[in-house]
Amino acid sequence: MGNREALIEGAKTCLMEKGYSRTTARDIATAAGVSLAAIGYHFGSKEALMNEAMRQALDEWGADVGKAMSAELPGEADVRERFAATWGQAVKTLESPQTRALWVTQYEVLSLGAHLPELLEALSKMQGEAREGLAMLFGSADENTDPETVQQVGTFYQALMLGVIALWLFDPEKAPKGEDLAKAIQLISAQLGS
Repeated sequence: MGNREALIEGAKTCLMEKGYSRTTARDIATAAGVSLAAIGYHFGSKEALMNEAMRQALDEWGADVGKAMSAELPGEADVRERFAATWGQAVKTLESPQTRALWVTQYEVLSLGAHLPELLEALSKMQGEAREGLAMLFGSADENTDPETVQQVGTFYQALMLGVIALWLFDPEKAPKGEDLAKAIQLISAQLGS
C-alpha cells in the first residue's frame, strides 16, 4: 500500500475513532505510518483527505449493504420486498460500532458544513453520487434511467435514510423498520393519488 492509500485508511480510522473535527493531521499521519508532509503532497490539505476518506467509507458501506442484499433477496422479489429488505439491511449495519461511528461522524460533518463553506461545497459534490448510489441500491434506477429521475428518487431515499438513521441512533427500539416504511409510503401514496 502506498502513502496515498495509507493516508486514506488512516483518515478513515481517525474518522471512526475521533470524528471529523477532533482529528488532527498528526493523528492521521500516525495512523497511516507516514510523514505529516505526505498529507499536503497527496491531498493538499487535511480537509481534502478527510473528505475523500468520508466519501470512500460511505461508498464501502453502500457496497456492503448491496452485497448483503444480493445474498438475501431471491431474484423474484417484488419492489415492496426489496424496499423492506434493503431498509432492514441498511439498519442492521448500524449494529456495527464502526458503522455507527461513520454515521455519527457524517452528522457531525453536516453540522460543521454550515460554518465551513469549503466543507459544505465538498459535501455538496458528494451528494449527487450518494443519491445515485441509493437509487441503484433500492432498485429504483439502473444505468438506463434518466439522470433527473435518478436524482429525484435518490434524493427521496437520502432524506429518508438520514432521518431513519437519526431515529435509530436516538432509540433503536422505536426506529421504523423496513415494513413500517413501506406501509407508510403506501398510505401517503394513496393520499397523494386522490
